[in-house]
Amino acid sequence: MNTESSNPLLDFSGLPRFDAIKPEHVAPAVDLLIARASAVVGQLEAPADDVSWDGFVVPLEDTTEQLGRAWGIVNHLNSVVDTPELRAAYNENQPKVTEFWTALSQNEALFDKYKQIAAGPEAAQLSTERKKLLENALRDFRLGGAELSADKKERFAQIQEQHAAVATRFSENVLDATNDYKLVVADEAELAGLPDDVKLAARAAAEKEGKPGFLFTLHFPSYFPILQFGANRALRETIYRANATKASELGAAFSLREQWDNTANIASLLKLRDEEAKLLDYRNFAEVSLVPKMAPSPEHVIGFLEDLARRARPYAEQDLAELRAFAQSELGIDELAAWDVAYASEKLRERRYAFSSQEVKEYFPEPKVVDGLFRLVQGLFSVTIGPDTAPVWHPDVRFYRIERDGELVGQFYLDLYAREGKSGGAWMDDARGRKLGADGAVQTPVAYLTCNFTPPALQDGVPQPSLFTHDDVTTLFHEFGHGLHHMLTEVNEIGVSGISGVEWDAVELPSQFMENFCWEWDVLQNMTAHVGTGQPLPRALYDKMMAAKNFQSGLQTLRQVEFSLVDMHLHFDFDPASAQSVQDMIDGVRAKFAVMTPPAFNRFQHAFGHIFAGGYAAGYYSYKWAEVLSADVYAAFEEAVEAGGGALSEQTGKRFQREILAMGGSRPALESFKAFRGREPSIDALLRHSGMGT
Repeated sequence: MNTESSNPLLDFSGLPRFDAIKPEHVAPAVDLLIARASAVVGQLEAPADDVSWDGFVVPLEDTTEQLGRAWGIVNHLNSVVDTPELRAAYNENQPKVTEFWTALSQNEALFDKYKQIAAGPEAAQLSTERKKLLENALRDFRLGGAELSADKKERFAQIQEQHAAVATRFSENVLDATNDYKLVVADEAELAGLPDDVKLAARAAAEKEGKPGFLFTLHFPSYFPILQFGANRALRETIYRANATKASELGAAFSLREQWDNTANIASLLKLRDEEAKLLDYRNFAEVSLVPKMAPSPEHVIGFLEDLARRARPYAEQDLAELRAFAQSELGIDELAAWDVAYASEKLRERRYAFSSQEVKEYFPEPKVVDGLFRLVQGLFSVTIGPDTAPVWHPDVRFYRIERDGELVGQFYLDLYAREGKSGGAWMDDARGRKLGADGAVQTPVAYLTCNFTPPALQDGVPQPSLFTHDDVTTLFHEFGHGLHHMLTEVNEIGVSGISGVEWDAVELPSQFMENFCWEWDVLQNMTAHVGTGQPLPRALYDKMMAAKNFQSGLQTLRQVEFSLVDMHLHFDFDPASAQSVQDMIDGVRAKFAVMTPPAFNRFQHAFGHIFAGGYAAGYYSYKWAEVLSADVYAAFEEAVEAGGGALSEQTGKRFQREILAMGGSRPALESFKAFRGREPSIDALLRHSGMGT
């Protein structure tokens, strides 16, 4: 019997009860919460002469927050512990949730109530936070189709439901294709060059499947070391091709699962987005996407990206020429192929800077890295981080609390390792937002921090610490920056607290800001310990890392610009109804901007979850846009060093926390930036940090 009292998804008294939630709880919880929210909406729709914030907005927020929190738990579980039963429950209930939110965004009666508040005497008395919430609500009603005619509203709602379903299929196809691929290597000699811990993990994976030899998958910690370290060129090509064609029409040959081909899903998503834009009277979806962002227009974004491409291209051309010459003269590779790039780059880095990524990795055991991250955050922002207890969804997951002056500030789950049934990549999501309740009590924020690092391996029955690459460390700091944005907010209105209400192209500012500390000597001293000797990172090795910091930054910058331009053009001037294919459009961008074109079989777009299933449609440029902001913000810490302080300046950290993290989405991101820096942002710091400026 699944009653309200026995359904853990309906318990909002504390943290999610992950130890009790089952797929059969999903539908009853969703049905009850939608019914409850619909009843509240029905009451609030009634005509009223006097519409107040407390009498209208607060009850609407309270009831929709419960639905959002419950569905957020289901969505999170679907991403981190995918099972056939959970997936079925998710797909069954997603249309109901989408239908509710779409209907809410189109509700003219509610829209009118918000307009009444905006035009009424209470508006002038609202706090800054509530004024921003009101402004956002009016904007979102318009973007949600509230001003459309009845027939267009119906079609708009259909588009939202279809879009949600197709985007979910896109993600499922990528996950299924990733999980399905297994490459077994029988002879260890074929794995020449691979680090011992990678081979150890591959052997353990093979043993788990009851197979001899070494088993590799398309999870990043498994396949990428082959590309980076594997001396066997044929093996590199095999794994590159498998990864570059997954979830595509070419990948079906590997998996024999043609239903995992995302070609039709990409076409459907682009058509649905284009139709949505036209219904809202915009020229294209890029214009719709930019309404709640900082960038003023698609043309402005494209101009920004093309300017960055022009600046980066000479450096990228030099990077590639050096790599090709080295591969030919030192590695015997006459024609550098896509599957050679990571391998040749690693060898060139070793030759030029006299160290290897594997050598660095041995100084970053996971416990030491996490402890070092916590030490940094505690010092910068005057908080304490300690272990906490809560039900979790997997034994690997840990839970922590953040306090300031003995008061709880926020809590977070840390899920670090790759595993089957878990979506790839790394992300932060909110489990609960901060708000001030009617009783005067603060609901503290809770975050999910999810990564896909190499899990600890067993050696002779003894668990070995997971070793992080420096890129892994940077990823962890990045996601923790998002978490800090969510957890260190001091805003009391849930709609603009933490990352809520922050412009999408500014939301990466705190995350990219945190990455800078991964290069600070004072920080690395406290977060490194050699896996064998326990010694911290030597200064000589650190100096080599710093010398190599901008190794191939031209190529890397141009690659990100290419992805961003592909995304923007797909949603700006690509006609989904035309004869031009998505691949043709991508090839056109590459012909204009890329210095090295991937092989014709490359189908990276078929797994480009950011823009087809992750909320970054016509927004992938945000990474570079926000990097301008984050580099400029970090320059303030560099200036503290020049003034005789240190990069770990507590005073500068407090100012960053006060003007950016604490403010959340309660004011425009540009205002928060200017409050911290005292001026408009400049691209100079980004170019300097990337080795492409003075």
